[in-house]
Amino acid sequence: MTKKIKKNLAVAKSLNQIEYFINRELSWLEFNHRVLEEAQDKRNPLFERLKLTAIASSNLDEFFMVRVASIWDQIKAGFDQPDASGATPREVMGKVSQRIHQMIDEQYHCFRYSLKTQLRRNNLRLLRLKDLRPKQKKFIARHYFKAIYPVVTPLVVDRSRSFPLVQNRSLNIALFLENEEKKGQPLFATVQVPSVLDRVLELPGDKKERCFILLEDVIKTNLKSLFRGFRILSIGCYRVTRNADLGFDEEGAEDLLETIQQSLKMRRWGSVVRLEVERDMDASLRGFLEEAFEVPEGGTYEISGPLDLTLLFRFASLPGYDSLCFDTITPRRGTVFKDGGEMFKAIAGKDMLLHHPYDSFDQVVDFIRLAAEDPQVLAIKQTLYRVSGSSPIVEALAQAVGRGKQVTVLLEIRARFDEENNIVWAKRLEQAGCHVIYGLAGLKTHCKVTLVVRQEEDELRRYVHLGTGNYNDVTARLYTDLGLFTADPDIGDDASSLFNFLSGQSSMLPMRKLVTAPAGMRERFLSMIRGEAANARRGVKGRIIAKVNSLVDEEIIQALYCASSAGVEIDLIVRGICCLRPGLPGVSDNIRVRSIVGRFLEHSRIFYFYSAGNEKLFLSSADLMSRNLDHRVELLFPIEDRDIHSRIKNLLEINLKDTEKARAMNPDGSYRRVRDRSKEPLNAQEFFITSS
Repeated sequence: MTKKIKKNLAVAKSLNQIEYFINRELSWLEFNHRVLEEAQDKRNPLFERLKLTAIASSNLDEFFMVRVASIWDQIKAGFDQPDASGATPREVMGKVSQRIHQMIDEQYHCFRYSLKTQLRRNNLRLLRLKDLRPKQKKFIARHYFKAIYPVVTPLVVDRSRSFPLVQNRSLNIALFLENEEKKGQPLFATVQVPSVLDRVLELPGDKKERCFILLEDVIKTNLKSLFRGFRILSIGCYRVTRNADLGFDEEGAEDLLETIQQSLKMRRWGSVVRLEVERDMDASLRGFLEEAFEVPEGGTYEISGPLDLTLLFRFASLPGYDSLCFDTITPRRGTVFKDGGEMFKAIAGKDMLLHHPYDSFDQVVDFIRLAAEDPQVLAIKQTLYRVSGSSPIVEALAQAVGRGKQVTVLLEIRARFDEENNIVWAKRLEQAGCHVIYGLAGLKTHCKVTLVVRQEEDELRRYVHLGTGNYNDVTARLYTDLGLFTADPDIGDDASSLFNFLSGQSSMLPMRKLVTAPAGMRERFLSMIRGEAANARRGVKGRIIAKVNSLVDEEIIQALYCASSAGVEIDLIVRGICCLRPGLPGVSDNIRVRSIVGRFLEHSRIFYFYSAGNEKLFLSSADLMSRNLDHRVELLFPIEDRDIHSRIKNLLEINLKDTEKARAMNPDGSYRRVRDRSKEPLNAQEFFITSS
């Protein structure tokens, strides 16, 4: 054993020091900053930059509603224990607030000085009131009284009327008013900008350009119509973000469906965790809002532009501007999914892999649809976590019941922010006659698996689809994911055991090939990581490649540190949160972390272990987070087909060679672009679009 390895092993004995970990919230903010960097990148088409700016805003909303809300709950409860990085909740909140203020300033600077400029160059103008021409002012006046005035509702606060309940993420206009006849204490009033109306209003322009104005500006210029007899002293738009984490006693809920429906109603009125105001809002008006909403310290954000830039989705969806978007791709589609018999025959003959969105997700839909139509299919069982608003898969399952199939669906109605949509589909499936399971107490069912049982001659054969992503035909066009079709008897047996456990909550039988969480997956990951470390200590090559959305779990991180210290070469492709610090001398010098943020959301989870030359490759629904390993039903499944194994390994290698959309993580948690002018430029996602 070399001196270097001995030294590294000595360091590895204590791998839980705070300087070895990055705070989860701060790491997430760095991911959102990478999204923002793509919005700033002028090499991306303009409408794609608008979408990315809107996505960064939407991401931040969810971050406040869940993560920031959780931090404030801890602070209010007096919880002051430091996390793995050594930061207490109050310290985390201070750093989070500072970073978000920086990012918002950066985002709005991009909006004002780059995006709006590029819109104008393409004859698209978002006007302010002072920019309007006489003809446009007349149009606004007519349109306001015809289509807006009947919808808006002014609310005044006085002795007889208390402060109104302002909904989560709604856009509002705050005012201080003074009675024109009786001067006295100013009155507060608020007007919600109606969400039922399009926030972006197109104005009459000329043949050369299209002009738009925001709904709140139209209302602002006509506020006298709502407050006759009053003088408007000050005015400004505001928006509140509330705690939207659903907290309920799951064990004590007699009807989980009804409990979640009631909790969803409460989400609109949770405590305020953020107040956004226009930067030029009068200080006294801002102070009134802060007091009324009991805004936490540092929770007010002054915005130099329109509040809530998700409005840019509206511009990015304007028809007729294909040149300002990415070129449309045509996903590859196989021929075997056009006929049920041929499809089952093909899967029985050889495992099949789909790489979405490059391979069409319609093939997964066809698998369900053809199974529903095939007279030899007896049963279909499937887990659903997030489905689209008009899911063809749910419709196919409902039709299968009508054709006499036994259909069982575990539909996770606790999928955050998709609860309402999933409740609708759960009722639709129940009405169709499906056996619907709402999940297990204390465990979210996050695995992606479909089991089809088919009568073939004198035996039953099981066909299984396993995926890294949701059965969602909309996000499958935007997320990169992998799906495996197999008729492997062992996997079919394991899938049956899993569904029996989910539906009957009986003890799960020992698995032959699949690995589940919360029972077994953590142990398998640790065993494989430690196996690579043991091989490296014996002088055998040690190699790990993992592609995940998030890496948070402390025990997994410590195991990776230990493997690195033993000499294992480790490459981690982590799109979002990464609490591991790469490049620490003697601890993680053999670990490299990169993140790819591009046209599509990287979502697949892949795990490769060299295993002394007996290479092992797995796909999974799980990220390396405690919630996935300990509190969710997840699946890890092996890739045993040589051709598929080679294809996925090549996928990993291409991701590791990306020089255009990849960023490498620094030891301090920041990221740098990995462009290498000495190498041929490579955009991994574009490579997969063009490769056959």
